Amino acid sequence: MRLLPVLATLVFASPPLAAMAAPSFDFASIDGGEIRLDDYRGHPVLVVNTASRCGFTPQYDGLQALHEKYGARGLLVLAVPSDDFRQELSSEQAVKDFCDANFGLTLPMTEITHVKGDNAHPFYKWMKAEHRFEPGWNFNKVLLGPEGEVVATFGSFTKPTSRKLTRPIEAMLDQ
Repeated sequence: MRLLPVLATLVFASPPLAAMAAPSFDFASIDGGEIRLDDYRGHPVLVVNTASRCGFTPQYDGLQALHEKYGARGLLVLAVPSDDFRQELSSEQAVKDFCDANFGLTLPMTEITHVKGDNAHPFYKWMKAEHRFEPGWNFNKVLLGPEGEVVATFGSFTKPTSRKLTRPIEAMLDQ
Protein backbone atom coordinates (compact mmCIF):
# COMPACT_ATOMS: atom_id res chain seq x y z
CA MET A 1 0.00 0.00 0.00
CA ARG A 2 2.83 2.42 0.75
CA LEU A 3 4.37 1.78 -2.65
CA LEU A 4 1.51 3.40 -4.58
CA PRO A 5 2.23 7.02 -3.49
CA VAL A 6 5.91 6.52 -4.29
CA LEU A 7 5.13 5.17 -7.77
CA ALA A 8 2.69 8.00 -8.40
CA THR A 9 5.37 10.51 -7.44
CA LEU A 10 7.88 8.89 -9.80
CA VAL A 11 5.44 8.76 -12.70
CA PHE A 12 4.15 12.31 -12.33
CA ALA A 13 7.47 13.90 -11.36
CA SER A 14 9.30 12.83 -14.51
CA PRO A 15 8.97 15.14 -17.54
CA PRO A 16 7.05 13.92 -20.58
CA LEU A 17 9.17 12.63 -23.46
CA ALA A 18 8.35 15.63 -25.67
CA ALA A 19 9.82 17.97 -23.05
CA MET A 20 13.06 16.04 -22.67
CA ALA A 21 16.12 17.62 -24.26
CA ALA A 22 17.66 16.02 -27.30
CA PRO A 23 20.96 14.25 -27.00
CA SER A 24 23.89 16.02 -28.63
CA PHE A 25 23.92 15.72 -32.43
CA ASP A 26 26.53 16.82 -34.93
CA PHE A 27 26.04 17.13 -38.68
CA ALA A 28 28.77 17.34 -41.32
CA SER A 29 28.55 20.81 -42.88
CA ILE A 30 28.30 21.17 -46.64
CA ASP A 31 31.04 23.82 -46.26
CA GLY A 32 33.32 21.51 -44.28
CA GLY A 33 33.56 21.05 -40.54
CA GLU A 34 30.71 20.24 -38.19
CA ILE A 35 27.41 21.81 -37.24
CA ARG A 36 26.89 21.00 -33.57
CA LEU A 37 23.32 21.39 -32.33
CA ASP A 38 24.70 21.80 -28.80
CA ASP A 39 26.24 25.09 -29.96
CA TYR A 40 22.67 26.39 -30.32
CA ARG A 41 21.39 25.42 -26.84
CA GLY A 42 19.33 28.30 -25.54
CA HIS A 43 17.96 28.98 -29.04
CA PRO A 44 15.26 27.42 -31.22
CA VAL A 45 16.42 25.22 -34.10
CA LEU A 46 14.47 24.29 -37.22
CA VAL A 47 15.82 21.15 -38.95
CA VAL A 48 14.47 20.55 -42.47
CA ASN A 49 15.24 17.65 -44.80
CA THR A 50 15.55 19.16 -48.26
CA ALA A 51 16.03 18.16 -51.90
CA SER A 52 16.93 20.16 -54.99
CA ARG A 53 14.62 18.48 -57.50
CA CYS A 54 11.35 18.29 -55.57
CA GLY A 55 8.03 20.05 -55.99
CA PHE A 56 8.60 21.57 -52.55
CA THR A 57 12.05 22.96 -53.43
CA PRO A 58 10.65 26.53 -53.70
CA GLN A 59 10.33 26.34 -49.89
CA TYR A 60 14.04 27.23 -49.84
CA ASP A 61 12.83 30.83 -50.31
CA GLY A 62 10.80 30.57 -47.10
CA LEU A 63 13.64 28.92 -45.20
CA GLN A 64 15.97 31.72 -46.26
CA ALA A 65 13.34 34.29 -45.22
CA LEU A 66 13.16 32.68 -41.75
CA HIS A 67 16.95 32.72 -41.52
CA GLU A 68 17.06 36.41 -42.46
CA LYS A 69 14.18 37.45 -40.20
CA TYR A 70 15.00 35.44 -37.08
CA GLY A 71 18.63 34.34 -37.40
CA ALA A 72 20.04 37.43 -35.67
CA ARG A 73 17.59 36.77 -32.78
CA GLY A 74 18.95 33.25 -32.35
CA LEU A 75 17.01 30.89 -34.66
CA LEU A 76 19.09 28.28 -36.47
CA VAL A 77 17.50 27.10 -39.71
CA LEU A 78 19.37 23.96 -40.77
CA ALA A 79 18.82 22.47 -44.21
CA VAL A 80 19.61 18.76 -44.45
CA PRO A 81 19.85 17.77 -48.13
CA SER A 82 18.87 14.13 -48.62
CA ASP A 83 18.51 11.78 -51.56
CA ASP A 84 16.34 9.33 -49.63
CA PHE A 85 13.42 10.22 -51.90
CA ARG A 86 15.62 10.25 -55.04
CA GLN A 87 15.30 13.96 -55.70
CA GLU A 88 18.67 15.35 -54.66
CA LEU A 89 21.59 16.27 -56.87
CA SER A 90 24.59 13.94 -57.01
CA SER A 91 27.14 15.93 -54.99
CA GLU A 92 27.47 18.50 -52.24
CA GLN A 93 29.04 20.95 -54.71
CA ALA A 94 26.08 20.56 -57.07
CA VAL A 95 23.68 21.19 -54.17
CA LYS A 96 25.62 24.29 -53.06
CA ASP A 97 25.76 25.68 -56.59
CA PHE A 98 22.06 25.01 -57.18
CA CYS A 99 20.97 26.60 -53.90
CA ASP A 100 23.21 29.62 -54.41
CA ALA A 101 22.17 30.22 -58.03
CA ASN A 102 18.44 29.67 -57.52
CA PHE A 103 17.80 30.82 -53.95
CA GLY A 104 20.84 32.78 -52.74
CA LEU A 105 20.94 30.58 -49.63
CA THR A 106 23.10 31.72 -46.75
CA LEU A 107 21.60 29.44 -44.11
CA PRO A 108 23.65 26.48 -42.86
CA MET A 109 23.40 23.21 -44.76
CA THR A 110 24.65 19.73 -44.05
CA GLU A 111 26.25 17.33 -46.45
CA ILE A 112 23.82 15.04 -48.29
CA THR A 113 22.44 12.98 -45.40
CA HIS A 114 20.16 9.99 -44.93
CA VAL A 115 17.02 10.90 -42.99
CA LYS A 116 15.27 7.53 -42.91
CA GLY A 117 16.04 3.84 -42.82
CA ASP A 118 18.98 1.94 -41.38
CA ASN A 119 21.50 4.53 -42.59
CA ALA A 120 19.63 7.53 -41.19
CA HIS A 121 21.60 10.19 -39.35
CA PRO A 122 21.49 9.67 -35.55
CA PHE A 123 19.25 12.75 -35.18
CA TYR A 124 16.62 11.17 -37.41
CA LYS A 125 17.01 7.76 -35.76
CA TRP A 126 16.37 9.50 -32.42
CA MET A 127 13.34 11.31 -33.85
CA LYS A 128 11.89 8.02 -35.05
CA ALA A 129 12.66 6.05 -31.88
CA GLU A 130 11.73 8.68 -29.30
CA HIS A 131 9.12 10.79 -31.10
CA ARG A 132 7.72 8.46 -33.74
CA PHE A 133 8.63 10.94 -36.45
CA GLU A 134 10.32 9.98 -39.69
CA PRO A 135 10.21 12.18 -42.78
CA GLY A 136 7.68 10.85 -45.24
CA TRP A 137 8.96 13.15 -47.97
CA ASN A 138 11.22 16.13 -48.53
CA PHE A 139 10.83 19.38 -46.60
CA ASN A 140 9.58 17.85 -43.36
CA LYS A 141 10.40 20.15 -40.46
CA VAL A 142 11.42 19.53 -36.85
CA LEU A 143 11.28 22.49 -34.49
CA LEU A 144 13.50 22.14 -31.42
CA GLY A 145 13.18 24.35 -28.37
CA PRO A 146 15.99 26.13 -26.53
CA GLU A 147 16.93 23.02 -24.55
CA GLY A 148 16.86 20.75 -27.59
CA GLU A 149 13.36 19.44 -26.87
CA VAL A 150 11.02 18.68 -29.76
CA VAL A 151 8.42 21.45 -29.87
CA ALA A 152 6.64 20.36 -33.05
CA THR A 153 7.01 18.55 -36.35
CA PHE A 154 5.57 19.69 -39.64
CA GLY A 155 5.03 17.96 -42.97
CA SER A 156 6.01 19.05 -46.44
CA PHE A 157 2.86 21.09 -47.00
CA THR A 158 3.58 23.44 -44.08
CA LYS A 159 5.29 26.46 -45.61
CA PRO A 160 8.25 27.83 -43.65
CA THR A 161 6.69 31.27 -43.29
CA SER A 162 3.23 30.04 -42.27
CA ARG A 163 1.87 31.27 -38.94
CA LYS A 164 1.59 27.65 -37.88
CA LEU A 165 5.40 27.53 -37.90
CA THR A 166 6.40 31.13 -37.15
CA ARG A 167 4.12 31.49 -34.11
CA PRO A 168 6.03 28.96 -31.94
CA ILE A 169 9.37 30.32 -33.20
CA GLU A 170 8.41 33.86 -32.21
CA ALA A 171 7.15 32.69 -28.82
CA MET A 172 10.52 31.07 -28.08
CA LEU A 173 12.46 34.11 -29.30
CA ASP A 174 10.34 36.45 -27.17
CA GLN A 175 11.15 34.62 -23.91
